[in-house]
Amino acid sequence: MSVFVLDKHGKPLMPCTEKRARLLLERRRARVHRVVPAVIRLVDRTVDDCEFQPLRIKLDPGSKMTGGALVRDTELACSVSGEIRRGAAVLNLFELVHRGRQISESLTARRSMRRRRRGANLRYRAPRFLNRTRPAGWLAPSLQHRVDTTMAWVQRIRRWAPVNGVSSELVRFDMQAMENPEISGVEYQQGTLAGYEVREYLLKKWGRTCIYCDATDRPLQIEHLTARAKGGTNRIGNLGLACGPCNQDKGANDVREYVDDPKRLARILAAASRPLKDAAAVNATRWALANALKSTGLAVELASGGRTKYNRVTLGVPKTHALDAMCVGDVCDVSGWRRPTLQIKAMGRGSYQRTRLTAHGFPRGYLMRRKQVKGFQTGDRVCANVPSGKKAGVHTGRVAVRASGSFNIQTDGAVVQGISHKYCRIIQRGDGYHYQTKDSYSQGETGEGRAKHAALSIPVLKDGVSRASR
Repeated sequence: MSVFVLDKHGKPLMPCTEKRARLLLERRRARVHRVVPAVIRLVDRTVDDCEFQPLRIKLDPGSKMTGGALVRDTELACSVSGEIRRGAAVLNLFELVHRGRQISESLTARRSMRRRRRGANLRYRAPRFLNRTRPAGWLAPSLQHRVDTTMAWVQRIRRWAPVNGVSSELVRFDMQAMENPEISGVEYQQGTLAGYEVREYLLKKWGRTCIYCDATDRPLQIEHLTARAKGGTNRIGNLGLACGPCNQDKGANDVREYVDDPKRLARILAAASRPLKDAAAVNATRWALANALKSTGLAVELASGGRTKYNRVTLGVPKTHALDAMCVGDVCDVSGWRRPTLQIKAMGRGSYQRTRLTAHGFPRGYLMRRKQVKGFQTGDRVCANVPSGKKAGVHTGRVAVRASGSFNIQTDGAVVQGISHKYCRIIQRGDGYHYQTKDSYSQGETGEGRAKHAALSIPVLKDGVSRASR
């Protein structure tokens, strides 16, 4: 991954490679500003001494996860028409994991607890309704979280890199266009993009598996549950996914005639009429995110999910959230995408609730009254050097504190329990996120290549603490 670079006054410069960052640190020309994501600060350069290239943030908004990519815009001439097209040189790949479901469940638990308490203690309390107004454009907290978290990371990247533009998907699935494919005025329903919206919707809905044999490692075809020859339509509720052999074997038979297993048949029929909740969540937040991006003052490019699918298939790029973000908008060529992806998981900053609850809303236990223990707080990134015992070694990751001073450390591989605070030192203070580097999705990459990517890490200072965490 590329390393973000700041000048001596904290203003963003062009990112550099990890090798160059190590050389700058070894030669004392830079200091560690942040460990994850890696940010260094030069001690002898300013913005006036540097040259810049156009950088762009690309986003693929999702319900559970939002893909992101920081790319450098390039210009390429078409060999046939001579037209100048835009390409992308990938610098960093991100995957932002949202916590909308946890927020929804927490609000439900709080509502149950308050309802029980008010019913028990205020039996004759007058009912209240129609006395709470919501502003225009109000979103549920679980949906607003998706917009706020995405915008928070857009602003963070802008503080670390000189970004000039943003590209984002405006709409993931156009329900009206899929119900009526002959609707006019929708640009991506014409020409080479025809059918990509429907196919992407079906891949999401059926989990990218064949509905008849559960195959996942082969190309899937769009299947009519009730064949066109027997009166079936092209409505989205009559479409499924099947591998080539199953689709050919089924032929013009109805799904009720072809499937012998009653449980599988019931599951297929239930899923066919079930709405896609994730698609509804993305559709509910698409304009809120688009308007928030426009308020940044950057040049905003909005594109459809069908265009993203078309670009990814044309360029031969594997399917991941981060690589989908790379393919958003107008792009004719990509380079440098075979690199690790930084997964950023929203964990929150703790809870004011100091009492555990039962399923009925009654208290069942108590948490610590303070969040810090021995100078550490849950969410801090620490490095524990255990000299001896069963857990001897160096463990680096996210810490979960206990009142006893014996902590748990979440590393990239597993959770190491019972590490004394005496062996821990802070690398970076918690910011509400958990960071993990995922293996590259480059096709044909060997284990040696993945180990090489994992070994590329920016060294910290001698005391192991970044400047920003002090």
